[in-house]
Amino acid sequence: MLFVTTETIGGKEIVESLGTVRGSTVRARNIGSDLFAGLKNIVGGEISEYTKLMADAREQAIQRMLQDAQRLRADAVVNVRFTTSQVMQGAAEIMAYGTAVKLR
Repeated sequence: MLFVTTETIGGKEIVESLGTVRGSTVRARNIGSDLFAGLKNIVGGEISEYTKLMADAREQAIQRMLQDAQRLRADAVVNVRFTTSQVMQGAAEIMAYGTAVKLR
């Protein structure tokens, strides 16, 4: 299914808005990543374990959003946005959301 961050899709006409769709996941750090991150804080550089953790979380949130859109029989999702929030110490939620639409 097509999803875009814009309000429109080039070459397509939106004929119906089906409402907001969303997908989210909550991920927690682990002790191994935290130890490695502590070392990275000393020497500097990207903390690749956290980068991968967040990338995987974004992908899962997108897939859950698209499943929500499929449930509504949407053709696409427009205006896709992401948000994150700390749920508790060491755990964060990432949410993907947008507007499910029918196309012509």
